[in-house]
Amino acid sequence: MIPQIPIDATNNFLKLRNKLIGLTGKAITDFNMIENNDRVLVCMSGGKDSYSLLMFLLALKERAPIHFDIIAMNLDQKQPGFPADVLPNFLKDLGIEHLIVTEDTYSIVKEKIPSGKTTCSLCSRLRRGIIYRTAKELNINKIALGHHRDDIVETLFLNMFFGSKLKAMPPKLISNDGENIIIRPLAYCSEKEISSYASRMNFPIIPCNLCGSQENLQRKKIKEMLMAWEREHPGRINNIYGAISNIELSHLGDRQLYDFENLNQSIKEKDDELIFTEDLIRNLNTDLINIASFAENIAS
Repeated sequence: MIPQIPIDATNNFLKLRNKLIGLTGKAITDFNMIENNDRVLVCMSGGKDSYSLLMFLLALKERAPIHFDIIAMNLDQKQPGFPADVLPNFLKDLGIEHLIVTEDTYSIVKEKIPSGKTTCSLCSRLRRGIIYRTAKELNINKIALGHHRDDIVETLFLNMFFGSKLKAMPPKLISNDGENIIIRPLAYCSEKEISSYASRMNFPIIPCNLCGSQENLQRKKIKEMLMAWEREHPGRINNIYGAISNIELSHLGDRQLYDFENLNQSIKEKDDELIFTEDLIRNLNTDLINIASFAENIAS
């Protein structure tokens, strides 16, 4: 079995690892991501995030008060130069249940997308469909993805800048097929700390640019913007993430989620309850006179 901790691990590394495992556990608890007897499919891309996610879930499984199964899955999309033996060997040595699904989505994407254009969108949709199908075949009820806090914040700005939507990646949601729950246990973890952890663990990283597609330039620019903000004001990314879960609907402008149209009527109804009518004032004066008379009788 591949060790989850390097033999020569330093105290700083152990603190970082424990912090990341703790944040993962907190996200799972806060959003009730994993329950007793769940079967969790961990999607392995071969990148730092999915390796880290798998290791954190294995560590939490050992100490969790509930039982859940972990099944690791990698999708071999037949990209030229894809090292098909890397993940199977890693997962086999790790000694956990796993499977490699082989689907030639690369040829489909290349046929549909013009040369030089970004293929990520179509590739993602094809990959998602295969994952959902596999989850159904394996009786999986939770699909774990390796998106972290920074991914979620970047998606928020991408949707605002290019989609006119206040929308990010939720830590937990129902899949498009309506039959699975998607979870993102790394939702509280920063990319910087995951990178430090993964680098120290020396995972066999598989690059994500084997398909020859152009990098998602919009996401890259958003990432650069956020990193510049973080350098200037440390903690800003974390504050932005916090804002996602601290929403004031009455201070935004979505008329479907907040009843702006009937606010006037609501205020009028409250005002009516507080108006001092003539009858109310007359009754109040009578009550005050009666109280004063009662007090004089007692004094005498």
